[in-house]
Amino acid sequence: MRLFDTATREVRDFIPLVPGQVSMYVCGATVQAAPHVGHIRSGVAFDVLSRWLRHNGFEVTLVRNVTDIDDKIMAKGEIENRPWWAVAAHYEREFQNAYTILGCTPPTIAPRATGHITQMISLMQDLIERGHAYAAQGDVYFDVRSFADYGKLSGQRIDELLPAGDAGSSSPKKDPRDFALWKSAKLGEPSWPTPWGDGRPGWHIECSAMAKAYLGDAFDIHGGGLDLVFPHHENEVAQSKAAGQAFANFWLHNAWVTTSGEKMSKSLGNSLLVTQVVQRVRPIELRWYLASAHYRSNLEFSDAALSESAVAFGRIENFVTRATEVLGEIELSDLPVDFIDAMNEDLNVPSALAVLHEVVSAGNSLLADGEHGAKLITALSQVRGMLDVLGVDPLNPTWNSSQSDSPQAALALDALVQGQIVARAEAKEQKDFAKADAIRDQLSALGITLQDSAESVRWILEK
Repeated sequence: MRLFDTATREVRDFIPLVPGQVSMYVCGATVQAAPHVGHIRSGVAFDVLSRWLRHNGFEVTLVRNVTDIDDKIMAKGEIENRPWWAVAAHYEREFQNAYTILGCTPPTIAPRATGHITQMISLMQDLIERGHAYAAQGDVYFDVRSFADYGKLSGQRIDELLPAGDAGSSSPKKDPRDFALWKSAKLGEPSWPTPWGDGRPGWHIECSAMAKAYLGDAFDIHGGGLDLVFPHHENEVAQSKAAGQAFANFWLHNAWVTTSGEKMSKSLGNSLLVTQVVQRVRPIELRWYLASAHYRSNLEFSDAALSESAVAFGRIENFVTRATEVLGEIELSDLPVDFIDAMNEDLNVPSALAVLHEVVSAGNSLLADGEHGAKLITALSQVRGMLDVLGVDPLNPTWNSSQSDSPQAALALDALVQGQIVARAEAKEQKDFAKADAIRDQLSALGITLQDSAESVRWILEK
């Protein structure tokens, strides 16, 4: 396997530090608002990576942190008139729900910043003793000029950097580019006791402390969104390596979801909440859309592109449904070599999907010819295997449940109906109107009514 390492700016061979095991830290959410699809792309991208590593026999330890204390969280508490910790807990649940809805495998652990103050204090003491940090008026700052490689990860020079944006003009910093490890307590703000006075952590120290706590001084992969390269990840590198740690062997960053060419963000007013989007397409279709682009490529979001992607997935799903009706449950077989090669080359999902579509096309031809033997079994097995790697196998229990009152059961019913809607559309394209009418009648007999419009087909389950 080869992966693009942000630190070296090249695709290089990935060899785990410990044979058979992969340790990975991914920066999670600052839980101050409901998640939009831009946030969740990172979760999907690194879930695909984790699945591929596990498919290849690695034992994966995945740490995805939760930033539950931050200026934005406290500001949101004032807006919503509730305690900061209630805001953090509420939106942490919303993020977890979004990850679950989109079929992301839970991390090995999801540590919260507020649960690791002790580890942060220990790290700051170490940095001060080594001459890389200093206390001033209750704050603790990292001395960026004390670390010779500062700026190397992001490719920047210290003298060209703007002042760190974590303190006012009256800050006691030695250099305006020094960043806060610890912020002294202010009236009405949460605080914890330290040798330098009561206060709360800066943003960057938490990840260095938690990565060391769970993965040790050296680990395989550090991941996150492209917007975190600077200052967050640059500062993590400085803190951890200045404390004598090897830290991350690889740095992986997923690109943005954009709207009209701009990064999706709340500040731009163009965010699209996951809970809103899954009202327009099924969760499995949204995951397919987010996973189908290369993780390092920007993904331009639009309803038209989302709908087109959903239709494409529907055709794949329809093959799986029809072939399974003929063959029943089957064992998953080895994946196509070209698919493996694509995934091993920096998770080249677009190239991998080209292989998937070829196998689906061949499988549909076999169904059309009435060939239900070994070739069809292999095609279905390979298709489901490839979909499983991407986390979108429609027959996986993630998307299905026997409990009729569960959200998964509703998703399973929707998947089946959508498959029939796609089959009906294909029958119409082939001018087989008798078959199209028969599909509508079969659904109607089950209490499912189809509503056609110029843009789409909706279905309603009659009470």
